[in-house]
Amino acid sequence: MKTNFLGLCLLILMFSCKDNKTDKVMVDREIKQYTIEQFMDNEAVNGGSFSADNSSLLVSSNRSGIYNVYTIPVKGGEMNAITTSDSTSIFAESYFPNSNRILLSADGNGDEINHLFVRELDGTIKDITPEKGAVSFFYEWSKDDNYLYFGSNKRDPKFFDVYKMSITDYSSEMIYQNNDGLNFEVISSDENYFALSKSLNTNDSDLFLYDAKTKETIKINENQSKNTAQDFSDDNSTFYYTTDDGGEFSYLMSYNLQTKEQLKVLEKSWDISGSRFTSEGKYMVVYANEDGKNVIDILDSKTMNPIDLPDFKDKSITSVSFSNDEKWMRMYVGGSNSPSDLYTYNFETKEQHKLTNVLNDAIDVEDLVTAKVIRFKSFDGVEIPAIYYLPLQASVTNKVPAMVWVHGGPGGQTRQGFSSLIQYLVNHGYAVLAVNNRGSSGYGKTFYKMDDRNHGEKDLQDCVEGKNWLASQTEIDNSKIGIIGGSYGGYMTMAALTYTPEEFDVGVNLFGVTNWIRTLKSIPPYWESYRESLYLELGDPFSVDSVRLKRISPLFHTDKVTKPLIVLQGTQDPRVLQIESDEIVAGVRKNGVPVEYVLFEDEGHGFVKKENQIEAYSRILKFLDKYLKKENTPIEGETEGSKM
Repeated sequence: MKTNFLGLCLLILMFSCKDNKTDKVMVDREIKQYTIEQFMDNEAVNGGSFSADNSSLLVSSNRSGIYNVYTIPVKGGEMNAITTSDSTSIFAESYFPNSNRILLSADGNGDEINHLFVRELDGTIKDITPEKGAVSFFYEWSKDDNYLYFGSNKRDPKFFDVYKMSITDYSSEMIYQNNDGLNFEVISSDENYFALSKSLNTNDSDLFLYDAKTKETIKINENQSKNTAQDFSDDNSTFYYTTDDGGEFSYLMSYNLQTKEQLKVLEKSWDISGSRFTSEGKYMVVYANEDGKNVIDILDSKTMNPIDLPDFKDKSITSVSFSNDEKWMRMYVGGSNSPSDLYTYNFETKEQHKLTNVLNDAIDVEDLVTAKVIRFKSFDGVEIPAIYYLPLQASVTNKVPAMVWVHGGPGGQTRQGFSSLIQYLVNHGYAVLAVNNRGSSGYGKTFYKMDDRNHGEKDLQDCVEGKNWLASQTEIDNSKIGIIGGSYGGYMTMAALTYTPEEFDVGVNLFGVTNWIRTLKSIPPYWESYRESLYLELGDPFSVDSVRLKRISPLFHTDKVTKPLIVLQGTQDPRVLQIESDEIVAGVRKNGVPVEYVLFEDEGHGFVKKENQIEAYSRILKFLDKYLKKENTPIEGETEGSKM
């Protein structure tokens, strides 16, 4: 997938709406401004595995400043800390099926060398995948609850094999050896079938079923298209997958394992992005990406009719999972102006419980901004979707500066979701337009492929046209518009300052690619199955494509940069290496251009520690106030200690 290599999971937001006009917000009250400490005092909670007796949920939370693991009663109550790390973030994977043992995961401060750990009943924590340098991922539990399935590249750094581990003594055996660069997707509960995929390009993939008894591998799709495994039915008679074969968007298909008959199960006007059965097969959960908004349907698997879900009015259910007995469901509910809270719902009693209140009590939600979807025509007539955050204090008589926001990728998508950084900037008087430039996912495969082999060209022009749209808005100061982005968005920031040096007034580059040749040559070995697809989209750095890659790499053209720049980078980043940021900073400084550099020793591809987020975001706002607003006002609560 495009989004896998350089995807920026921490910086995504979007709102579902088709209006081309933005509502004019008139506010006749004072809008309170909040410090970054107040915004970062919001709590981020994710996960939600039910204990075997349905008494509690297992979640990850950053309430301690980094991610640790907690339990919380299923009907609400105090969180109980299971881990108390003060350095490396630890994440909850799952309760064990029949006990209160807990499966955890952690890497080394963002290096993405992920290991699996077990917290025993006596509180001790054991690394059950201790192989040095090997990456391990939890897949799922076996049907009889006696084993867990996981992937590991310990045999060959390039490929992930599938292992079955006993939950009694943590001994494991390989049950599928990956010799062909295929990607494991899902396994049938009887272990007879493995769904596997092979990436053809950043959109299309072939889908296979491997028969463990006959050792035969069957190709499911006939035509080149995007094919993604979803699940097996509870009785293992049917395999479900999504495909965009013959259309722009992905739809749900079934494949009868005996007759090999294929049937279309469900189709929408947007991508069906996922589908999964609950543990006993009573419900089918279907996720759709509707104009960037996550829409969930829960179907009765016998009738395929949707069941009624609680109504949260202006908020949306963004994620669900079920207890093993299918009596309880946990939900995350939020919106672009509200971080997602955790709820539980009992299907028998119809009781609903709110377990968290993650928005800082000091913040009035009325001071936060709800995003609006707008669309504008690019230079060649292509319609570009974007998300618009207009400060409540903005008006014709109080024009505000603005930032064009570019998502990660290539091929990411700005979607609905609360972002402390976005809201912090908007709260302090900066409009934000998050552009889903051509090549973004979610708008059909034709749009998705439009940026292939023209990165830094047509996609950049989309961002420039986004700036022009902003400049035409009566509430915007059209002399003060900058650009910001992380990962691929950071590349677009540098491309904008390099190739269109007079379009934007400042740039904010969060761990962005600046040298495509080096980045594509330094792909981690465990990304081997996607490497060829990335080369097809971006170019092969070991071929004549390197000429074009050098041409679109900002590092080789830093002499063109004339506008102030701030760069933020983690030293542990395995995707965009620190040297990318080191060299772009050194190159731009030779021009006598103001450049600030913020480096974090304990972060990877994205900043997850609160103290680092506070420093990073406060530095961004201070930079914008100085060089875009052209104010030298201090930022309350600004921290020191970054390397410059």
